[in-house]
Amino acid sequence: MRPERHVSQSKTWEGLKVIHPHAAGLDIGSTEIWAAVAPDSTAEPVQVFGTTTPDLTALADWLKSCGADTVAMESTGVYWIPSYEILQARGFEVCVVNARHFKNAPGRKSDIQDCQWLQELHSVGLLRGSFRPEAEIVALRAYLRQRAELVEHRAAHIQHMQKALAQMNVQLTQAVKDITGVTGLSIIRAIVAGERNPQKLAALRQPGVKKTEVQIARALSGNYRPEHVFALKQALALYDFYTGQLAECDVEIERQFANIKPVDEDLPPLPPSDKSDSHSKNAPSYDARSHLYQMTGVDLMAISGLNASTVQTIISEIGTDLRAFPSEKHFCSWLGLAPHNDISGGKVLRSRTLKTHNRAGQAFRMAAQSASRSPSTAFGAFYRRMKARLGGQQAIVATAHKIARAFYYMLKHREPFHDLGGEEYERRAREREVRNLDKRAQKLGLKLVPAQITVVVPAVS
Repeated sequence: MRPERHVSQSKTWEGLKVIHPHAAGLDIGSTEIWAAVAPDSTAEPVQVFGTTTPDLTALADWLKSCGADTVAMESTGVYWIPSYEILQARGFEVCVVNARHFKNAPGRKSDIQDCQWLQELHSVGLLRGSFRPEAEIVALRAYLRQRAELVEHRAAHIQHMQKALAQMNVQLTQAVKDITGVTGLSIIRAIVAGERNPQKLAALRQPGVKKTEVQIARALSGNYRPEHVFALKQALALYDFYTGQLAECDVEIERQFANIKPVDEDLPPLPPSDKSDSHSKNAPSYDARSHLYQMTGVDLMAISGLNASTVQTIISEIGTDLRAFPSEKHFCSWLGLAPHNDISGGKVLRSRTLKTHNRAGQAFRMAAQSASRSPSTAFGAFYRRMKARLGGQQAIVATAHKIARAFYYMLKHREPFHDLGGEEYERRAREREVRNLDKRAQKLGLKLVPAQITVVVPAVS
């Protein structure tokens, strides 16, 4: 029988205590904003405002007149950003809340009730604000997100060029590895300019191309119909346009990097990288490694699997101040890389990672995919061990989790990265397995005995 629990009769439920007595709640839409303050602040605790800049200024004035000092708002699309920036500039503590955190309770079906419910929950401290880095990092993040969209749009027009070439039966993808390389673009521009002779097109081959001119000429003997050439021309023009936009965006990103104050004026020189250049066309045109080193004080690109694009994406999403994440466990949970366990009755019913659109978490997953192909790194060896146990998909998440923990430690303590190497990792993993087996054998009253390997030497006749 379970022992009886004696509950003191003097302890009574006092209800939720008000933590933010001057809290306000905002329900933000595309054309109007409903605002609610504490009922005892004014005769009309709920007001509606427009979304123009003068209306937002009037909203801030009204909140000031009501004595509000902290505001909770729902993260609705991008509509909350102007209100957030104006209210923050006026000295309010602004809390951007995930809609799932306060819409579980039923019964509020109007904007007025939503803003009042936000105000009530925020006043008793039941709302947690979403993470948002410092202002200069937010500006850098906006540039890098714009750059990522440009890369995505440009990729679509590469596919359009491939489609137009395939419709003309011009097998350029069989002749060259990348149609946007020097040889591929030279051939495409010549086709758009009116050249149809396959021998002359093949003569544009660069020395590094593996295919011979005869093989390339055979692949370029196509049916050049005018409508398909026109589609190729427009796709090429759009590809060139987005390439120009990317170059312009890189200039702005480099200028924003220069505006960010270095973490230390007396940093030692950045050592040369031991990673080979991938020559990616989506890589930044500026020296991102040096800028990131000045920002963080440590070479984060030295971590296996990370490159300039992924590191600058992660830094632009989390910033350089890790006080919002007390430990690497909090950090990995926010990234969506830590397992979430459903526990009932002391049993784990289900373990999984929560769905998230975290860009930094996606960057770590990309780093894990890159590290998985490395035969000589510790992360590569770890991925192969996890893949044998869990499968490829979960192994990627586990490896991304491990890379994120190393990233957190380096950024917080500003210590350089040291890779154990694949062989050393395997040796330590085997030692751990032997120790665990020895402990299990001792619990069963047994003892491990190393196997004697007998070498048979063939007789010499």
